[in-house]
Amino acid sequence: MPSLSEYFEKNRYKAVYEFMARVTGVHNGVRWIGSVANDTVISEERGPELHILLDLPLKINGEYRTVLVTKHKGVKRLVNFDDTKVSKR
Repeated sequence: MPSLSEYFEKNRYKAVYEFMARVTGVHNGVRWIGSVANDTVISEERGPELHILLDLPLKINGEYRTVLVTKHKGVKRLVNFDDTKVSKR
């Protein structure tokens, strides 16, 4: 019989993004950028969710929010923009 640590290692949710990973996405047509605060399953009904700390507040239903709770769909890891060369005119 496996120990509890072996059971949970085999069956628990494994996070896609590490803590404070830089991510970007779109919410209601507005692009946002932020850092992952939590990537976990709180409820089996809702499935895996991301809690994202936004760099700038986002207006949702008339209220400004600095934390966005969303699914993984549409969220992408932020790439390093420093590597691209920008020509000045």
